[in-house]
Amino acid sequence: MKVLLVLILLLVSVDRSECVRCFARFDLTSGQCDEELGNVDEDDCCQNPHYGYKTADGACQSCGPPVWSSWSSWSQCNVLCGDGVRQRNRTCFGIGESECDNAKDNLQMEPCNGTCCNTEGWGLWLNWSPCSVTCGGGGVRKRERVCSSSLECRSACSGPSGEAETCPTLNTCPVHGGWSSWSGWSDCSGSCINGERGDLPSRRRYRSCSNPIPSNNTVPPGDSCPGDNIQEQNCSELPNCPVDGNWGGWSPPEPCTVTCGEGLQLSTRTCNNPVPKYGGRFCEGTSAKTTICQSPCPVDGFWSGWSNWGECSSSCISQDRIPTRTRHRSCSNPAPSSKPPGRPCQGDDREIENCSHQPYCSVDGVWGSWSPFTSCSITCGEGLQLSTRMCNNPVPKYGGRFCEGTSAKTTVCQSPCPVDGFWSGWSNWGECSSSCISQGRIPTRTRQRSCSNPAPSSKPPGRPCQGDDREIENCSHQPHCSVDGVWGSWSPFTPCPVTCGVGLQVSNRNCDSPAPKHGGQPCPGERHRTSICTTSIHCPVDGVWSEWSQWSLCKRPNRDIRCKQLGGSQSRERWCLHRAHNGSICSGNLLTDRRVCYDVDKCVLKGTWEGWEPWTPCKPLCGENSKRVRKRYCKPDYSGYDPVTTRLKEEATFSGTPLADCGPMASADKYEKQTCHNAPACP
Repeated sequence: MKVLLVLILLLVSVDRSECVRCFARFDLTSGQCDEELGNVDEDDCCQNPHYGYKTADGACQSCGPPVWSSWSSWSQCNVLCGDGVRQRNRTCFGIGESECDNAKDNLQMEPCNGTCCNTEGWGLWLNWSPCSVTCGGGGVRKRERVCSSSLECRSACSGPSGEAETCPTLNTCPVHGGWSSWSGWSDCSGSCINGERGDLPSRRRYRSCSNPIPSNNTVPPGDSCPGDNIQEQNCSELPNCPVDGNWGGWSPPEPCTVTCGEGLQLSTRTCNNPVPKYGGRFCEGTSAKTTICQSPCPVDGFWSGWSNWGECSSSCISQDRIPTRTRHRSCSNPAPSSKPPGRPCQGDDREIENCSHQPYCSVDGVWGSWSPFTSCSITCGEGLQLSTRMCNNPVPKYGGRFCEGTSAKTTVCQSPCPVDGFWSGWSNWGECSSSCISQGRIPTRTRQRSCSNPAPSSKPPGRPCQGDDREIENCSHQPHCSVDGVWGSWSPFTPCPVTCGVGLQVSNRNCDSPAPKHGGQPCPGERHRTSICTTSIHCPVDGVWSEWSQWSLCKRPNRDIRCKQLGGSQSRERWCLHRAHNGSICSGNLLTDRRVCYDVDKCVLKGTWEGWEPWTPCKPLCGENSKRVRKRYCKPDYSGYDPVTTRLKEEATFSGTPLADCGPMASADKYEKQTCHNAPACP
């Protein structure tokens, strides 16, 4: 049993082909393999004839049937001047290189003429460039020369196109100035901030251009240090200076407290020029004052006494009974004033009535009650309250006296002023919460202030400070934190892209979980991964035509036609090769190609001269012996042959190489020499 198992293993190992690197495309032009699929058995890889694989020595081989590549381009002529040769080649690609038709026909050669006989070669050296340094040592200068030959004759220019040499200089290099370190900050120029004058104390620090000192004895001299040697900084952390209060201007006097006679006018002022703040003193003195005001009162007209009545039943007006009689009166006691206008007398100047002709008794005016005091003229501090009265209890009439004394009085009122709170100066900004911006979260920094300059009073309550005692700002000047890229998930493998042979399935992933940014590292590893898929099905191999065989000899049945003007025929063949696995047969059905011909191989034919070729360049290039040459060729004359033959009038070809005869002096007439009269004299 063990022997049988060993034999089976040996058979299996013999049946398996070599493991090779398989590629999905083989380029017949370059012989290169593209689109690597991976390592598989050679048999599996070559189930598809369009694939290729690399052998152990790294050479790329096609899986398809043996086929010639296209001819390469012709090489350059192997000589620059005169007769030479050039060549081109092709390569047999496919399994078994020896199977290509005409396996040794991989190189072609043909004659050529070198066209660089009169090449100029290198031109003169150009001037040296300036030295690469203007002071010190270690400089280099360069010069170049140009190859004056045409592009195809550049190989005539041998040697370097440029050269360099050192170039020391006698100049000492200038020393440019550098700043010393900054000194420490000086004390602030003041102890508090005067907001009224806009004065903000500051502090300074200094540096000197001495690290090093710029040279002044070099050419050119060293540069001075750029920038300023002084830096100034505001002392914004200082408290505000206290501001004492000062009275503003007096207000215009208010209207007089009475419309006529003697009254009072009130004028006030406010402690706001400036308002006391930051612990400053309140204004001294009162905030209100009064002045006496006078204006004439209008005089109303009153009747004069009535003329004497007739006898009345009584000599005076009684409250119980009024006698009657007739009387006259005039509006003259007093007459009404014109400025200010008094009221005219009311009633008639002639009256018949009860005996009321007795004059009324005069009535003196008496003051009415004092009004309640007005509100205090200011809300805090020392002010005034005002009280008024009217002369109407009773009103003076019939010539009675007006009330004596003033119609207004004041009293002093006092109440403490509230102290409004004011902020202290802002503290310095704290450190940023982070040294970089991470995922859109911008770090912040904070500064504080206190409502203590002064603090608001409690009785009476002063206004608290307006605004926040804390200020937060974004540290938007910080750089973004670097974000290293992280791979996302692998995509599912693509379906196997082939129905026969070996294919390649692809799975992708993106570097987007997250993507790298702000200098972060890209994702390590590959973005793509592949997996080989095999179908175990041979791909169809289409048939390909072999190259045509060589033409057969030109013959005619039962006739010798060599060197005779008798037509014959010749043929060539080809075969449909390598078709397998139901591949397409070769297109077309022409297996044999036939043509009519004349057998002229090594036959002597009358020749005719072709046109002269161009003159060669003069040789040598200078001197009286400089000459040039041109040549022409004797070609066979086929004019005696009918260009068409057979009943089908087929165009005939000439088989073989005839010998053209252009006369007994043909060799001498083939070349022509000529002296170059314009050649320059040799140096």
